[in-house]
Amino acid sequence: MPLSEHEQHLLEQIEQALYAEDPKFASIYQATDLRTHHRRRVIRAIAVVAMGLGLLLAGVITKLIPLGVAGFVLMLAGAWFAIASWQRMTGHRSGLRWSRRRSRHSRSEPMPRRSVVQRLEERWQRRHGDR
Repeated sequence: MPLSEHEQHLLEQIEQALYAEDPKFASIYQATDLRTHHRRRVIRAIAVVAMGLGLLLAGVITKLIPLGVAGFVLMLAGAWFAIASWQRMTGHRSGLRWSRRRSRHSRSEPMPRRSVVQRLEERWQRRHGDR
């Protein structure tokens, strides 16, 4: 959704105030775009996964269970962070949502919210209406 002219003007004023207040900070973030930022986050997350794998293996070799568990948790967190950053970078949100079947409604109409009892009654009517 594009910004209105007023919002663009306000954003430019905020940027100019940032450049005037702290030019070094502004120059750091001016040079990088959002995709580069997310790419760095993915790389860092992969490094965290590798460190977690190292801790997990060290815990298995030394038979220190807390060290192995900590490594596994670190791997899990790093993988989750990498996937989330990758999805933000590419703009994809996939696989982790439950899909709803829309049998009688078109794609443009939202499904009406019904209670559990109403849905069960509708299923009952469909089953016994077919006979």
